[in-house]
Amino acid sequence: MDLALTENQEMLRTAARTFVEREAPRHVIVEMQKRDVGLEPELWRKAARLGWLGMLVPEEHGGSGGSLADAAVLHEELGRGPLPGPFFASGVLGALLVREGGTAAQRRRLLPGIASGERVVSVAITEPNASWGPQGVTLVPQRVGAGYRLDGTKLFVADANAATDLIVVARTGDAAGDLGLFVVDAKARGVSTRRLPGFLSWQCEVTLDQVEVGASDLLGERTGHGWAALERALEQALPVLCAYMVGGCQQVYEMSVAHSQTRVQFGVPVGRFQRVQDHIVALVNHLDGARWTTAEALWKLDTGQPATAAVHLAKAMASEGYLEACNFAHEVHAGQGSLMEYGLAAHTQMSRTLFHYLGDPRWHKRRMADALAW
Repeated sequence: MDLALTENQEMLRTAARTFVEREAPRHVIVEMQKRDVGLEPELWRKAARLGWLGMLVPEEHGGSGGSLADAAVLHEELGRGPLPGPFFASGVLGALLVREGGTAAQRRRLLPGIASGERVVSVAITEPNASWGPQGVTLVPQRVGAGYRLDGTKLFVADANAATDLIVVARTGDAAGDLGLFVVDAKARGVSTRRLPGFLSWQCEVTLDQVEVGASDLLGERTGHGWAALERALEQALPVLCAYMVGGCQQVYEMSVAHSQTRVQFGVPVGRFQRVQDHIVALVNHLDGARWTTAEALWKLDTGQPATAAVHLAKAMASEGYLEACNFAHEVHAGQGSLMEYGLAAHTQMSRTLFHYLGDPRWHKRRMADALAW
């Protein structure tokens, strides 16, 4: 397994790091955390012009047709911010779901807008009082003439308040995987979105009240195959999300090392104290676990090898690693780390959000065991 970046990937990493440092320094990200909408229009347009929103969109649909490893390089740098916004929700998961589940006509209709940034797509899966996974989807569409009507609530929908389009997962049959994917105009009558309060980053509640969609808004040629398409999209998207968390781990590690070298207590830098060193070593262990499992999953996917078990392992390790890295970083920083303007709290909040997003570590470990058993 060759983990070295190509020359183009090195250039992408440098460009992305420069972009984040210039366009979204720490104080800007802290301010963005306070706002209801995480999409900054000018920043979004700049990212679109750089081609970052269409990295996973085929060239015939206006994208660059890049590899998952290319997208991971970009998202690792975004994670160092952590830069909010629907870069993953739309440019990765949304784009991949349209690729995997849409008809040729739907791909031609939706993908160019995703690549240009004119369309911002968010995927609505989970529901109140239900678990993650296909069995947790209970929203049932009702047939109305040639189309459908959607009534229900979706929770933890990433960046839905910035979306132009929602891909709503709904139950179309009795079997666990009998699901359909419906493309809904986020501004349509009956659609309401609110950002969820509390210690969450850009997670929303979407309410659907007698929302009517046409037959052509069903993603794919027929109902009942939505979860299979979603699984294929998730298998590719999750390692890119893991790379975002790796970037967050790397940033809090660098912040912790810098603090241990400059913060002086009892006449010496606190990094001289063994307990502080222990915290940083533990942080590094979680960083390395997240980084190398993510790298393995990306390598297997890009080389066409069976990757299901590796993807689930990477999500479990990255989710746990980011959360624990932030915990140990707070031990190193003590009171200073809790100041919102310092920037560590933004990572702490993001790590708690991504711990459960698209399945928590326990769920992914079970799916990894299932994949290995086969």
